[in-house]
Amino acid sequence: MLLTINHVSRYHYDQPVPYAVQRLRLWPTNHPGQVVREWRVEVEGAEREVSYVDGFGNRTELVRHERNAESICVQASGVVETEDRNGVLGPANGTPPLWVFERETELTRPGERIRALASELGALGEGHLPMLHSLMGRIHAQVSYVPGATSVATDAEAALVNGAGVCQDHAQIFISAARLLGIPARYVSGYLRMEGVSEQTASHAWAEAYVEGLGWVGFDAANAICPNDNYVRIACGLDYRSAAPVSGVRTGAAAETLAVEISVEQEQ
Repeated sequence: MLLTINHVSRYHYDQPVPYAVQRLRLWPTNHPGQVVREWRVEVEGAEREVSYVDGFGNRTELVRHERNAESICVQASGVVETEDRNGVLGPANGTPPLWVFERETELTRPGERIRALASELGALGEGHLPMLHSLMGRIHAQVSYVPGATSVATDAEAALVNGAGVCQDHAQIFISAARLLGIPARYVSGYLRMEGVSEQTASHAWAEAYVEGLGWVGFDAANAICPNDNYVRIACGLDYRSAAPVSGVRTGAAAETLAVEISVEQEQ
């Protein structure tokens, strides 16, 4: 499937910002099931400082706001060809090693509820693949999709206890439980084409777990499916913070307003 993507992030500040820097992870890469046909990232109101590939293989750029800027616009757009592989990405590329994805982070540190969830699944005695499918289904059933119920600072345990969250929370709960079961798991940010939806206000996120014999396999607990040709991967990491499409810091007392417009459409 050919997907045409347009992702615009507009930042506005109520007073000039003395200094600000943004980290962009907005470049999809070629891998099994995904080929980038064309892609560009344009930035207004900021200057590109440095470009590099981070430790997870994500192309990353740092951009610095123009001094005392009151707005910045970041636009990523292009065409990506996708293939439905039932969520199977394939073997690890060796960088970083798999054990890195067994580490806890602040956002994926398990508490009592996640430990109980992992213990229940472990007691079933299933193989890793059916266990992961069961995990995806349980998270989908226990955590309702409610925009605004959580923030980027909400950890996996809190989201599960609250029983509400967004795709970021579903992914981090899955990752936390999978790691307890001894399965390497990572966070993926990207895009999702949704039938009948022309404009979205946020990118998407899901999890990938490493299954012997298959390699990395995707699990989208927010929608209770394995990623198919409606999905485009952008970046991966240990949790939201290491895979966020756009993140940054700024000085001064200015209040920030962010407007996001995303369209993901099948090219006819």
